[in-house]
Amino acid sequence: MGVPNEGESIQIQSYKHNGHIHRVWEETTVLKGTQNIVIGGNDRSMVTEADGRTWITREPAICYFHSQCWFNIIGMIREDGVYYYCNLSSPFIYDNEALKYIDYDLDIKVFPDMTFHILDEDEYERHRKEMKYPEVIDQILKRNVAKLIRWIRQRKGPFSPDFIDIWYERYLTYRR
Repeated sequence: MGVPNEGESIQIQSYKHNGHIHRVWEETTVLKGTQNIVIGGNDRSMVTEADGRTWITREPAICYFHSQCWFNIIGMIREDGVYYYCNLSSPFIYDNEALKYIDYDLDIKVFPDMTFHILDEDEYERHRKEMKYPEVIDQILKRNVAKLIRWIRQRKGPFSPDFIDIWYERYLTYRR
């Protein structure tokens, strides 16, 4: 597995368990790239859905991917604070073409006051049956939902008070 270079612009590709493409973010600037962690930033990035529809992200965002965690975290910077969108997913890989992961439907939306909602549980159950997620994947994902909730409550990693500010400042240096 490769490692993206700091300052490099990469594509992010999300897949479903059946191998089909789910969503592609065209341009994310790498702020940190190691074997274990990739932190990226983007603003008004073009996103292409599996059906070909496209849209542009509305606000700056800092993305956090970890090679040992079955989730990724996007901190969206809005006027009234940072909102987080957490995708339960496979750990990422980077293959010099793009950063890639499998999206497993479950999401957690976190508000600036650190309250949160688990989303798409019905979609997860439907896809778990349709795509025949193995029991081991189901158990890993359930453990990682609990881990993610602990991180939110403990303000750990991307949820720590200064994390988004520090990485957004770094992102702005690449935009100049």
